[in-house]
Amino acid sequence: MKTFYSAVATLLLLSCFILPARSWAAADQLDEIRQEQNKTRQQEQLNESRRRERLEQLQRDQQLQQAQWELDSLKGQKLEHLKPEQQQQLNDMQRRLDQLKNDTQLDRLQTELEINRIQREQNQFRQQEQLRQLQMEQQMNQLQDQQRKFQIQEDLNRSRNR
Repeated sequence: MKTFYSAVATLLLLSCFILPARSWAAADQLDEIRQEQNKTRQQEQLNESRRRERLEQLQRDQQLQQAQWELDSLKGQKLEHLKPEQQQQLNDMQRRLDQLKNDTQLDRLQTELEINRIQREQNQFRQQEQLRQLQMEQQMNQLQDQQRKFQIQEDLNRSRNR
């Protein structure tokens, strides 16, 4: 009988303390796996954001180079025949184009710094929110740049037709 009570007491101890501890350990491991998966997913999103930003930058650079080439071509063709006001317009376009190039380069650096800062964020929820915010800012900057390039292109076309 004493052995029976010992066995029951042992089973009670096992079921009350040891088995739940193992269950908690398994839950902890599951949480760690989920956290690691979230970190990996967020890192992939950051990498994708970097890739997308680089591609957009290449496209912007190409468009800026095209606009610069057209402006240089226009200056070369008409420089001797321009009135002072037309020369001033070309100089103004050059200034705006240079400013757009500088702003684009500044945006590129700020975006890279922001991505690095987001990467260091420990709180995954905040990191995700910051990444979404950065993506919206990138889209807004791209639209603004496109608008400015469009305006410069329109001015170039008008100057070419004069």
